[in-house]
Amino acid sequence: MAAVNLRTGIASLGPVLDEVLDAFGASGSLAGAITAMPGIFFGIMGLAAVPLATRVGLSRALTGGMVLTVLGLLLRPWVGEVALFLVLTACVVGGIALGNVLLPAWVKTHGGRHAVVLMTLYSAGLGVSGALGPLSAMWFSGAEAWKWALFIWAFLAVAQVVVWAVVVPVAGRDIPGAGPAGTDVDPRLRETSLWRSPTARFLMLFFGLQAMNAYIQMGWLPKIYTDNGVSSSTASIGLSVIGALSIVGGLVMPGIIARVHDLRPFPAVFAGVTVAGYVGLWLAPGSVPLLWAVLLGIGGTCFPTAIALIPARSRTPLVTARLSGFVQPVGYFIAGLGPFVLGVVHERVGSWDGILIVLAGIAVLMGVLGVRAGKTTVIDDELMVPHWRELAGH
Repeated sequence: MAAVNLRTGIASLGPVLDEVLDAFGASGSLAGAITAMPGIFFGIMGLAAVPLATRVGLSRALTGGMVLTVLGLLLRPWVGEVALFLVLTACVVGGIALGNVLLPAWVKTHGGRHAVVLMTLYSAGLGVSGALGPLSAMWFSGAEAWKWALFIWAFLAVAQVVVWAVVVPVAGRDIPGAGPAGTDVDPRLRETSLWRSPTARFLMLFFGLQAMNAYIQMGWLPKIYTDNGVSSSTASIGLSVIGALSIVGGLVMPGIIARVHDLRPFPAVFAGVTVAGYVGLWLAPGSVPLLWAVLLGIGGTCFPTAIALIPARSRTPLVTARLSGFVQPVGYFIAGLGPFVLGVVHERVGSWDGILIVLAGIAVLMGVLGVRAGKTTVIDDELMVPHWRELAGH
């Protein structure tokens, strides 16, 4: 239930972005700000996620985040001022951000021998959420159809709050600080900066670039299609196809990561397919539009790969929570720059050609970083290396 709410409130906005801008008389620069908000606020809220969970527990923090999202989804479509729309959008993405950061640690804490299955369900649920979100633009008609396309997802968010209301009393104050057997971890794992871990740094950069691609696609792909003569319904279906293919990636990648020794070929292949999708959009956007969506959707498997690497490359729930709180906030700050810069640049140049070429180049860099992040290692051990060197010096 948590996972299927992590994309609908965001992915439903892209297909109706033009209608939202028209309703508020807003410019393309404001469109860039709106599409950048998921990345920026995911970063801001992500920095607060682990300290909050340490104080109140994972389950309570996740519940509070979804209550914030429900508030935003219920009120956002009906406000008359663009400033309020932006504030309520921040509520939507802020609550979702807590789920993005804390759910992998929740799985690590409560999953036990079922952790791989739970991560598979989590990743697949994200894909379902991304696939469903754009479709709401096709369910309503009329002058205020965009409002209902955004509002409809409040009901799914309310259902998640009901589920958490059952879970929280059972989970209690589940602080992410115990080792595998319930004992305290080495205090050095609490204190050593994750910037000292090469794998954590590469995973953070890999996560940031794949998230940048994802939020550019969620925010701008429908407009790229329609500006090139593709119908709005086909544009919505294209974005939904990307989300649907991420379901497959979410089902497959956690199991692969748990079993395969060398993961480096996977980010390289997914990045190559992403490049092909952007090149296709550049050269022939209107001829076979859904083919380019299929390629970008396959390339989007970088997301479940990056998410599954967080618990796979850490040993204790504490390091998993710290790693998630390191990789995702910084990664989302990187990701938030993309949609905003794209909106500003497109408003100035009025063409998608150069933008798509740059996006293809970013996908190449994403593949290089992903190859390094996929290296077989345990970040807990990398955090201990400076202390081993200290002891060796003495």
